[in-house]
Amino acid sequence: MSGKDNLAAYGDSDGDQAQRYDRTREFLRIVRRLWTEENVTYRGEHFSVTDATVVPRTVVRGDRRHPRLYFGGASEAAEQVAATDADVQLFWGEPLDGVRERIERLRALERKLGREHAPLEFGLRITTLVRDTTEQAWADAEAKVAKMADGQDPVALDPLWRAAVGQRRLLDLAARGDVLDDNLYTAPGRFGGGGAGTTWLVGSAADVAASLRRYQQLGVTHFVLSDTPYLAEITRQGDQLLPLLRDPY
Repeated sequence: MSGKDNLAAYGDSDGDQAQRYDRTREFLRIVRRLWTEENVTYRGEHFSVTDATVVPRTVVRGDRRHPRLYFGGASEAAEQVAATDADVQLFWGEPLDGVRERIERLRALERKLGREHAPLEFGLRITTLVRDTTEQAWADAEAKVAKMADGQDPVALDPLWRAAVGQRRLLDLAARGDVLDDNLYTAPGRFGGGGAGTTWLVGSAADVAASLRRYQQLGVTHFVLSDTPYLAEITRQGDQLLPLLRDPY
């Protein structure tokens, strides 16, 4: 846990941002070693292990020695951890210019800080509202936001939740307009949408696939897509959206 929270509720203690991300860095390094070594001993400021071994061992597949370490965070401290110790930096649904800026900055940080691992990869975690037609998608998106406005989620007002740098970046997008790029819908963030649900890609399967391809052109290679209710929407996305993404350009 890197973000601010009531850590005393979990028997832990809080610190400033630098301390929280130093702890995250140590944790990632211990996990990577446990996945790739046996009898690991580590003495750090936040964690210590002695002759620790993970059983059963992780599955090695070709050059992939262990599962990828996905990481999120938009603060300066978070990006320094991502640049040196994560495998995939996940972005939430920012416009293309924001994602381009962050990819360029993270690649520069890799060079500046030095990186022992394979180059950092990039992913997008976002809500994708897909319908048979563009018109139906926007009608349904606006209806969902109207329903959210009638019963705003109190979690959206939590000052700890809103304090996260990445979340503030998303919430600030609404000041630029309800729709950015071609179909990035920012209105959900004003009425309780948080995290990956703060902004939505809205449209037909072809509309949304075209938008995701533009993120891919920037260097995004991992996509985590969803909408609610999960079962109905994952079926729709699997039938309509994923076949378009599997096709070559």
